[in-house]
Amino acid sequence: MAQGEVIVRFENVSFEYGHNKPILDDVSFAMRRGAKLTLMGQNGAGKSSLFGLITGTNKPEDGDVHIGKGVSIAISKQVIPRDQLDLTVREFFEKCLLSKTGKKIYDIDPKIDDVLEVVNLKGHEKMHERIVKSFSGGQQARLLLASALIQDPDVLLLDEPTNNLDKAGIAHLTDFLKDYKKTVIVISHDAEFLNAFTEGVLYLNIYTRKIENYVGNYFDVVKQITAQIEKENMKNAQLAKEIQANKDKANFFAMKGGQMRMVAKRMREKAEEMEEAKVDIRKEDKTIRAFTIPSQPELSGELLHISSFTVLKNHKPVERTTKLSLKKKFHLLLKGPNGIGKSTLLESIATGKDDGTKIAEGVRVGYYRQDFSTLDFNDTVYQSLARAAQAVDGKLDEERMRAVAASFLITSDVIYTKIGSLSEGQKGLVAFAQLVLEKPGLLILDEPTNHINFRHLPVIAKALDQYEGAMILVSHVPEFVKQIRIDEVLDLDK
Repeated sequence: MAQGEVIVRFENVSFEYGHNKPILDDVSFAMRRGAKLTLMGQNGAGKSSLFGLITGTNKPEDGDVHIGKGVSIAISKQVIPRDQLDLTVREFFEKCLLSKTGKKIYDIDPKIDDVLEVVNLKGHEKMHERIVKSFSGGQQARLLLASALIQDPDVLLLDEPTNNLDKAGIAHLTDFLKDYKKTVIVISHDAEFLNAFTEGVLYLNIYTRKIENYVGNYFDVVKQITAQIEKENMKNAQLAKEIQANKDKANFFAMKGGQMRMVAKRMREKAEEMEEAKVDIRKEDKTIRAFTIPSQPELSGELLHISSFTVLKNHKPVERTTKLSLKKKFHLLLKGPNGIGKSTLLESIATGKDDGTKIAEGVRVGYYRQDFSTLDFNDTVYQSLARAAQAVDGKLDEERMRAVAASFLITSDVIYTKIGSLSEGQKGLVAFAQLVLEKPGLLILDEPTNHINFRHLPVIAKALDQYEGAMILVSHVPEFVKQIRIDEVLDLDK
């Protein structure tokens, strides 16, 4: 097939996700061979659903999705499905290829070795029998990418591929995509990562439910959208000025009586025509409102003591000793590369299963897990938030709960949705709403920027910066961490 030919085309496509949740409305656009595109849009706009339309998992209500003859498509999803976490690495890749080809692949180990080398997952010669859930979040992100690459697709779809990746992992992925010769479409909220390779942007507008095409990278799109809004505002401001002038003249001539009343009538009609000429100002993605995570008020003294912990070096556990005492207003940053054991340490602290860490009696723990497993996916959002609110004093202040939900863009049409049906970004906002309602004394946060719209991140960073309880944070996003007061850094690699 020729370079640059159209290989994916949407023709007047309309699509709804579930009951009464429209995603696309009569959308048409095309993607060419070799293009490197970003798919942007607000959390919950339906970006992952659009990927499902391309892969054929989702079917349009109206219109057609045309895929070029012989064009193969593979997707690297945001998270590994829960029913695949107990598979070995070999079984994980076998299942991936079986679902794609319908045939069992024999002698798959060399293919696995090659693709793990591409995603820079070291020590792969010992990994074929490892259980998928034993990998860190960053390593699982690399497995997801490898599961798409092993299919050698013509179109590679990447859904939030930098989530959980450390700095080295993001740099490796960036270099790979720069050199990648086939078509790739990426969903990501990491502007710096996107700008390194993106040639164009498909923007899914949550308000119009249309796809907008832009040439250039994320910053180019922001400039174009900002210019469009300014132009629309200027046009409306000028029309408003002329409308008021015509109304003033109409009032003046009406007072004169006689034939001047006809002139006044024409002036009012002209003002009405100009009112209709006003353009609808483009709506931009909403940002969550500024919020505070209240800390448990009655606490004093040491809230958490860490005397020892375990890290993984060369895939073997190594015991480390330290002397850390976390009191109120103490913010600790955990650092270290993917796979060293940061998430494992956070979980052991939160659950009290580590002999080397001790949480003071009576301290409420607010735990934000990167995989959202503290949320019950079978609950509705309402049930989840109500339980968090009642955990503090056994009472439910429904008005406050709904106000907190609304501040995180959890509206009336979302609050009775099952958590498992939400986008990953929406799950993250529910998790933050829970923390606000829980009023924890100790806050534990594992990669809280994952899946979250970049517009929300400064608001979240400010809330964490101002948090007055004890806090432990893991994040691979330096720009986010810079906005938060950090009192001490524990580097697990040293």
